[in-house]
Amino acid sequence: MSQGTTPWGTTPCGPTPAGQTPAGTTPESERDAEFQEHEKILSPDFLSVAQITDLLTEDIDGVQEKLGTFLNFKNLETCLKDAILLDYYVSGFLWARGMDFSIIQYSKFMTLLAMLLQNLKTLHMSLEESIKWLGEVMAEIGPTHLQKSEDWNIFDVKQANAIIDYLKISLFQHYKLYEFMFYSAREEIVIGTEGNQNSEYEHVKVARIKRTRLQEEDGF
Repeated sequence: MSQGTTPWGTTPCGPTPAGQTPAGTTPESERDAEFQEHEKILSPDFLSVAQITDLLTEDIDGVQEKLGTFLNFKNLETCLKDAILLDYYVSGFLWARGMDFSIIQYSKFMTLLAMLLQNLKTLHMSLEESIKWLGEVMAEIGPTHLQKSEDWNIFDVKQANAIIDYLKISLFQHYKLYEFMFYSAREEIVIGTEGNQNSEYEHVKVARIKRTRLQEEDGF
């Protein structure tokens, strides 16, 4: 039997006509199924509820330390890549705290940050593709989607616009840096071969110079 895709999943032989309910279901059960499908957006969660709750009790240094532990960054002193990624997530979490988000909003926002980098790293999304993807996701979790319940709006208009503005300056404005970090072969950014420690030190030094140059190009 053929499957038809709808905004909330699939139904046999195409979308269910308006005003009709498939046999064996009720409007309530259909609504529950749709809500569960909507809940899958930006899943699985990047941070657990317990981790977010724990982070909310910490100051800036505590957030950085605990996020480093949660995300298993063990080489922050010698690996600039880990340091940049941790800074990306710490900055995002602290920004979200300034927005006074709810726990679910923290969860979806941090997962959004993670998925944008994952798309860049694994799918090699260009800047234009990432911006388009962000727009599609925000249409699902923000106020622009024609949803059947206001409860499904995870972010209101002001919050959605603030998120987009934040991502412009935190990620998109520095997209070349993250592309360089994920795509450059080690031979291109490591100078010297006198043992692992020297190579790692030179890697950090050269990557830091590259990051500085990119920031200068961006007007920083």
